[in-house]
Amino acid sequence: MNARRARLERRTSETDIRLALCLDGTGQGQITTGIGFLDHLLGTLARHGGLDLELVCQGDLVVDDHHTAEDCALALGRAFDQALGERRGIRRFGTAYAPLDESLARAVVDLSGRAHATVDLGLDQGRIGELSAQNVGHVISSLALALRATIHVDVLRGGNDHHRAEAAFKALALALREAAAVVGGHGVPSTKGVL
Repeated sequence: MNARRARLERRTSETDIRLALCLDGTGQGQITTGIGFLDHLLGTLARHGGLDLELVCQGDLVVDDHHTAEDCALALGRAFDQALGERRGIRRFGTAYAPLDESLARAVVDLSGRAHATVDLGLDQGRIGELSAQNVGHVISSLALALRATIHVDVLRGGNDHHRAEAAFKALALALREAAAVVGGHGVPSTKGVL
């Protein structure tokens, strides 16, 4: 099997992103976005998803964190999609639960080729570090859009927003890892014959 890797650059008037991704990595993340908690969440995704991820973003943080968070997720989703190729021989579906202390999250993924996200994190704070709480869910939705995946993430319980968000990304990482796993064969896991 060919190495499932992608490199890309994404430049807009709001962000400048360089990214390298290996789906079959060792969970090494080198992420610099200028937003510490976003770095933490993307590093969590890499670690528990078994991804090697290098991502550097220079964004218009003087405005706010939205463009940086959204564009990093779009770039990562596009790179993940490219690395999957035609999606032949993959499991396609992934489900995972992950706790973090009092918090418990569930993620369900279908690498269907159809973009959809339902995200319910129940975050109460306005910010977690320097990341707007509303952008935590938006990162997941933007990832689903660019990855062309159906993603459902729910935090089932928890009292601490940091724990809730991190548990969500751990569960998402595990579900993505399962869905992207190579299970053999040359066929596309779809009755349509294409994803």
